[in-house]
Amino acid sequence: MTGGSRMGGRRGGDARHAGSDRTVELALVLGAVVIGGYAYIETGLATTGKLPPGLPLQLAGAAALPLLCHVAVRRFARHADPLILPLATLLSGLGLVLIHRLDLAYRSHYRSAAAASGQLLWCAIAVVGFSAVMVLLKDHRRLQRYPYLTITVGLVLLMAPAFYPGDVYGAKRWIFLGPLEFQPGEFVKIVIVVFFAGYLTVRKDALALAGRRFLSMYLPRGRQLGPIAAVWILSLLVLVLERDLGTSLIFFGVFVIMLYVATERTSWVAFGVGMFAVGAFVIGSLEPHVHGRVVAWLHPMDIYLPPAQRPAGLVSDQAAQALFSFGSGGMLGTGLGQGHPELIGFAGRSDFILTTVGEELGLAGVTAVLLLYSLLAERGLRTAITVSDPFGKLLAAGLATSLVLQVFVVAGGVTGLIPLTGKALPFLAQGGSAMVANWLMVAVLIKVSDTARRPLPAPATQVSAAETQIVRP
Repeated sequence: MTGGSRMGGRRGGDARHAGSDRTVELALVLGAVVIGGYAYIETGLATTGKLPPGLPLQLAGAAALPLLCHVAVRRFARHADPLILPLATLLSGLGLVLIHRLDLAYRSHYRSAAAASGQLLWCAIAVVGFSAVMVLLKDHRRLQRYPYLTITVGLVLLMAPAFYPGDVYGAKRWIFLGPLEFQPGEFVKIVIVVFFAGYLTVRKDALALAGRRFLSMYLPRGRQLGPIAAVWILSLLVLVLERDLGTSLIFFGVFVIMLYVATERTSWVAFGVGMFAVGAFVIGSLEPHVHGRVVAWLHPMDIYLPPAQRPAGLVSDQAAQALFSFGSGGMLGTGLGQGHPELIGFAGRSDFILTTVGEELGLAGVTAVLLLYSLLAERGLRTAITVSDPFGKLLAAGLATSLVLQVFVVAGGVTGLIPLTGKALPFLAQGGSAMVANWLMVAVLIKVSDTARRPLPAPATQVSAAETQIVRP
């Protein structure tokens, strides 16, 4: 009886702990909604001098979406990490505010249509997808059951834009179906991570075998180079056929990092980085679109020289305007609505949306946004550490890695650290495909964290020796 009472108290404590996590999550979600609403109001007052029209209805709609997500988590993932949903909510809310800010600037300078209302609609679709994952995905290990179907779907999505006629701004990332357009590469991030997690769970022991020693590192064995060589060739095909440096880098980088997580062999990382560097250098020297991005990275200010003196392939001033935006923002920025984000041009709502943060919120705002991404990735990596099954570890680590790599290639491109890639900044940038894919990623992470934080089942109550004796008649 004593043991049973103690165990019953422990189970009750676990239930209270789960309820406390959900209370914390609800408070943080409401805080994120308040921050987004305040920023939206501040933007309207700074640009027009009055409150935005239809403010109560818009705030109610923006608040209802994360609250619906919270209800789904409370019902179907009650032990999940309480920080993942609020972080995604805050980033998405800031994205809606920034797109609204750009709508105001573009409307007065370019007479372009507003995009914030459409982005809010995509957020609603993303919430539907998020809720569907909460309800239908009972256990994340079910994703491991169909590895070959998963990789087939992933490869079709990855290579489909290469065979679609036409391109957008020099790259082939989109598929057009009538009035609809989407970027399959955004969903490939999740599909490929699921396949890599399943593949490496089965093959990690063989891949961990060391070969010859070279410069204090054990090189991979020759027979184990096949998978990384295949992924390397596929990433280069994406770079050549779709002229998409960002997707190629994320695709190959996620595989190499997950390979390191599975095998703990630094030689795989060194070997993979070397292979990608060689391939990117060759393709960057030969493919005109990729070469143009490299030239713009190396010589951003040369765009203001006379045309005859500009380097070959330099055709855009966006890289230079991005540096001007960060420079004019200073430490605290000009204030929401007080900058000139329209000078960036057509990509201001995509990867260059970070320059609006830098100009109007300053270095402090950019640092805060990057810290939000870092904290979201940290929660994913923490989930990978705490979950017990190998597939869940690799799945959570892969999803967190894909987020980090995408933020790196976008932030690095607009700040001049690396060449521009054209990828959208997760949660902040305009794009329906990206928004839905990012929230599906969050949903999967929450389901894995629910398994990781779920209390262990109570052991059977101890039975005394007297109760096990057989009484003969």
